[in-house]
Amino acid sequence: MTTDPEPAALDPAADPDCLFCRIVAGDIPASRVHEDELVIAIRDIAPRAPTHILVLPRRHIASALDLTDADAPLTGRLFAAAAAIARAEGIADAGYRLVANVGRWGGQTVDHLHVHLMGGRPFEWPPG
Repeated sequence: MTTDPEPAALDPAADPDCLFCRIVAGDIPASRVHEDELVIAIRDIAPRAPTHILVLPRRHIASALDLTDADAPLTGRLFAAAAAIARAEGIADAGYRLVANVGRWGGQTVDHLHVHLMGGRPFEWPPG
């Protein structure tokens, strides 16, 4: 009897030690709010706002620092998905924040590119 390979095995760019790659593969459960062929979005398990959703590429990219011109369609999809989710969550009209942390000093805690979509309350500027 032949079994299908694990989802992570289908993506040679997946990092088996990456938390988000394991979520993408379905190995770790998450509250998914959006899925398409390029990105998924999940609710943050430690929200910093009433609405706090992480939008991430299915493909492993360590951070925004690793993006190239070839990633322009993916980057566009991340932002388009975030806008659609903001509308669906009812936070688009009042406004929301999109944040991509890069590196340890930038606050990145998981080395897989992701955009924080936060809303449902006012935000201050400058942040942090």
